[in-house]
Amino acid sequence: MELDEFYKCTNIWDMKMQQKLADKFYNELIAGNRITFVYVTNNELIGEGSLVFDMNDSDYTIKNKRIYLSRLIVKEEYRNKGIGSQFVNFLIDYAKNLGYQEISIGVDIDNLVAKNLYRKLGFTEVVYQGKDAYGEYQKLLKKI
Repeated sequence: MELDEFYKCTNIWDMKMQQKLADKFYNELIAGNRITFVYVTNNELIGEGSLVFDMNDSDYTIKNKRIYLSRLIVKEEYRNKGIGSQFVNFLIDYAKNLGYQEISIGVDIDNLVAKNLYRKLGFTEVVYQGKDAYGEYQKLLKKI
């Protein structure tokens, strides 16, 4: 995705309601710390996922070794059709081609659908479990 197209992702998630987060992601794109990909069908953006190089947290990123899979989201009406699995596999392959040996992801404890997807795709190592302002979550890791 090109930088000037990033705000088109509002078709996938409400960027205005989450403006602070959208601005953070945009600034990471500008800085070269984030690569964002979109899933398009019939000229409609229906999914978004990113790889982040440095989260300043070794559970998520280690320079040239571990990369963070961030903000995987598929538009609600397109869920449960295998798009999320395809997208995650694409991001894993992309990270591997960049030379990374590990990929991490964060998931809310109560997001059972996402947890099951990630477990099925090999994110089986729990490197951290904790709580933040949004609730309980886990940091998961997959060797690639």
